[in-house]
Amino acid sequence: MLARVESAAVFGIDAYPVTVEVDITRGQFAFTIVGLPDAAVQEARERVRAAITNSSFIFPQTDRITVNLAPADVRKEGPAFDLPIAVGILAATEQIKVDALDKYCLVGELSLDGSVRPIAGALPVALCGKERDKEALVVPTENGCEAAVVDDFNVYAVETLYETVELLENDLITKQPVEVSVDELDLSTAPYGVDFSDVKGQDHVKRALEVAAAGGHNLIMVGPPGSGKTMLARRLPTIMPPLTLAEALEVTKLYSVSGNLPGKTALMRTRPFRGPHHTVSNAGLVGGGAIPRPGEVSLAHHGVLFLDELPEFNRDVLEVMRQPLEDGTVTIARAAMSLTYPADFMLVGAMNPCPCGYHTDPVKQCTCNVHQIRRYLMRISGPLLDRIDIHIEVPRLDHEELMQREPGEPSAAVRERVIAARERQTQRFAETPFYCNRQMTSKALREFCPLSSDVEALLRQAIQQFGLSARAYDRILKLSRTIADLEGAEDIAVHHAAEAVQYRSLDRKLWA
Repeated sequence: MLARVESAAVFGIDAYPVTVEVDITRGQFAFTIVGLPDAAVQEARERVRAAITNSSFIFPQTDRITVNLAPADVRKEGPAFDLPIAVGILAATEQIKVDALDKYCLVGELSLDGSVRPIAGALPVALCGKERDKEALVVPTENGCEAAVVDDFNVYAVETLYETVELLENDLITKQPVEVSVDELDLSTAPYGVDFSDVKGQDHVKRALEVAAAGGHNLIMVGPPGSGKTMLARRLPTIMPPLTLAEALEVTKLYSVSGNLPGKTALMRTRPFRGPHHTVSNAGLVGGGAIPRPGEVSLAHHGVLFLDELPEFNRDVLEVMRQPLEDGTVTIARAAMSLTYPADFMLVGAMNPCPCGYHTDPVKQCTCNVHQIRRYLMRISGPLLDRIDIHIEVPRLDHEELMQREPGEPSAAVRERVIAARERQTQRFAETPFYCNRQMTSKALREFCPLSSDVEALLRQAIQQFGLSARAYDRILKLSRTIADLEGAEDIAVHHAAEAVQYRSLDRKLWA
């Protein structure tokens, strides 16, 4: 007898429909799965056999079982087909009777005792089920909240195969669908656990971080050990605008398909902060593998990618970030497939000025010679530096700042100014694909950044003095526009451009 069960598989950050066809005929026992299954899908045979037996059902030991995963020309991966295969076998052997099994979509991994384990990619699967006008989606309990974020779509969470069968046979009336109200998940009050008020001193660095957050600019901090670079970077998400619902769904999909979404989390409410170790590989940073998975640049989408001890990263690893920094996406090409993941993040780097860390320190003596310092700094290429908008020095705190007891300005106050600046940018870019100043193209710069003669004279002098490239000049214009937005000014003034030039001078000082 033949049975069909609807399911779905993840490709990139989206899902596509998969029909699980189960055919059981008389003959010598065999259990075959076709339709380009990977090793994890092939191993479903043993999991399904044990789960059915341990759930008080009868597994057909004397028949030939053929499972086809359609479409058959796309590779299937992961254990999410365990549950639909088991239900298909029970339906084909007439152990369960469901009037219209194709109304539902099922995904889930089975344990040997019949319990249903969580899977990766439940949110994209729910979106796919809604697009296909399915009546409901059945998922593991741990994935219930995540999938239920999709509006106007019923999601049922199950813990065992037996519960799934009971639910389907009774036309879903034995259980209430999982309910998650997106409106109750207030994205504007997402907790971060850290605050800018924790940071002592470093007012000029805080200002640079505020400018970076307001325009979405990339930033690098250079200073001796213990000056607070990492502490400042970890607090950058707290002053960025709250995630919009669309952004939160994108981030949640990425964390869902990569298996990094915390259990029973409905929606990612905070901006991501990713800080990979400097030993990370190319595939770990930008994504990859035999079956491509999102890398750190994609997991930092709409958030912050923090690279501490920047020169310690492999140079090849740093250079592969050029495309994501320019395009906001990363494409992973393989012989069998090509996947594009979003990677619109803010890059924040931190580094010492020399191998020992005290080249610019007024207290401790540097033990490095000129050649060691130059070799250390040259690990970061000029093209990569040009793609980083703000270069800021983080000096050692003096004893008065260290002993300061009064807290600094809280993140909430800074965030209000950043949100106001972003709102001005949203209005300015209403009919464009941009949402922040960092994304402006050369054509958009000419349109949105008109310059007075005084500003042009200042920038001309800066180009000559610092030997700025064309890309660096564009970065200065974008920074000037952001600084003006923070002040609420319509036009870029001389002091806006002067502050922007200041943020581009450190690299010429150290790397010249």
